[in-house]
Amino acid sequence: MSFQKILIAIDEDPIAAHAAEAGMELARSLHAQVALTYVIDPSLVLGPDTGIAADDLILAARQDAARLVADFRARLQADAHVLAFVPVGSPGSEIVKAAKEWQADLVVIGSHGRRGITRALVGSVAEAVMRHAPCPVLVVRARE
Repeated sequence: MSFQKILIAIDEDPIAAHAAEAGMELARSLHAQVALTYVIDPSLVLGPDTGIAADDLILAARQDAARLVADFRARLQADAHVLAFVPVGSPGSEIVKAAKEWQADLVVIGSHGRRGITRALVGSVAEAVMRHAPCPVLVVRARE
């Protein structure tokens, strides 16, 4: 199996940075194309009525996402050819959708490795991606 296109899921969590480093290192060793994806979860952005228009909140979230992507590009020493996808929606579904549309050969994602009731309550984006991705998924656990 050849990994020519690696999609790396990122967010603000340090585990995502660890996973992104692993994904970028793999991409460099394989001379693969890289795309970063950060999903704006509307359930987190559009909470209770704040008096601010939903469009303005999504615009602010997009600006934050652009800064985050730029920070990851700099931190990973990625060149300008690294693509970025910043959809709005459910993180698991949108990562899978990006993998399908970009025709990724591998998705790299971080995971806390929670178990039991904590995982049931919090949910697992990594698990959703593993179950539905059109390609292999590399799940990178937190450093211990």
